[in-house]
Amino acid sequence: MSANFSFQRLAQCSQTKARAGVFFTPHGLVETPRFMPVGTLANVKTITPSQLRETGAQMILSNTYHLHLQPGEAIVAGGGGLHKFMGWNGPMLTDSGGFQVFSLSEMRKISEEGVIFRSPHDGQIINLTPERSIEIQNTLGADVIMAFDECPPYPASRQEVETATERTYRWLERCMVAHQSSEQALFGIVQGGVYLDLRSRAAEALAKLDLPGYAIGGVSVGEPPELMAQIVQVTAPLLPPEKPRYLMGVGTYREMAIAIASGIDLFDCVIPTRWARHGTAIVQGDRWNLKNAKFREDFTPLDETCPCYTCQNFSRAYISHLVRSQEILAYTLLSIHNITELIRFTQKIREAILGDRFIAEFGHWLSKADGAKEWESGRQGRVGE
Repeated sequence: MSANFSFQRLAQCSQTKARAGVFFTPHGLVETPRFMPVGTLANVKTITPSQLRETGAQMILSNTYHLHLQPGEAIVAGGGGLHKFMGWNGPMLTDSGGFQVFSLSEMRKISEEGVIFRSPHDGQIINLTPERSIEIQNTLGADVIMAFDECPPYPASRQEVETATERTYRWLERCMVAHQSSEQALFGIVQGGVYLDLRSRAAEALAKLDLPGYAIGGVSVGEPPELMAQIVQVTAPLLPPEKPRYLMGVGTYREMAIAIASGIDLFDCVIPTRWARHGTAIVQGDRWNLKNAKFREDFTPLDETCPCYTCQNFSRAYISHLVRSQEILAYTLLSIHNITELIRFTQKIREAILGDRFIAEFGHWLSKADGAKEWESGRQGRVGE
């Protein structure tokens, strides 16, 4: 790992592979396990960087493909790089644009060289190769950059997935040659669809490359939750234990708990802000629609135990009123709470791991019998976030 990056494991659960650690970056540390909010276009929707810091966010994400389209990486660089441009001085990660290979399937063509997209804005042809993705990410200046990968859909044949997985490895090798910045850590991405032997083979091959960190991609693309759990349980332990592990596009309580039990450290998902824009609150793992009549005269906070600005100052009735009136403040208040909620969940798990209480306090999330509602994790939704 580059001298500017390091990962320290502080504790390991005695009954699972859950671990607590610290990921050090040039823009600060990230205490793991940790949920990371998504800010596709260099902003986490409806809230300011100051409000974002108050949620407990330490590391956030932006997207290479979308920033390349608007405003363009040259403008971001002209503004001092991604951190200064958006006023966020903490760690940042940029996705490679590889997910758009999956999500924009009707607008792209894949070859060994890379992917040709047609811009949804003006129809312009965009040729995104591994080298170009790295060049754009180097220009944007995030702390962690992702290798350009091919994310196969679900369902897909074994041959289709195997072809995408092998191409992802070859593209990673090209990304490693193209990447020259010691100020940025390049993470590789394990693909393999729902085929566990392909996942294992890919993870073992990537582990030999001694990258600064590793991600598991290609989940939350339509596969059943039990298959996602199997993918993570098989793949995560094969990745180097001394490096951070990132599960892309996952952010529900149960998904994160299962992944943490398998040794995952970092997560991202669009659901906190996306659901907020639909008038939905996440409260202790449950999903509330604030448009429901029962909230109209409920003058208690969303969650009396939550320290966020929303819960400390406003009632369910007031937020319900804002949602019904389609006031922008509703989306801000709900985004603040929802992001805080998911970060607090991972913070509590971290504290439990440090005290070796993970199974005692969070074991019920590892079983379907917990009665928790399954959520759509929404990585596909990252496109429009």
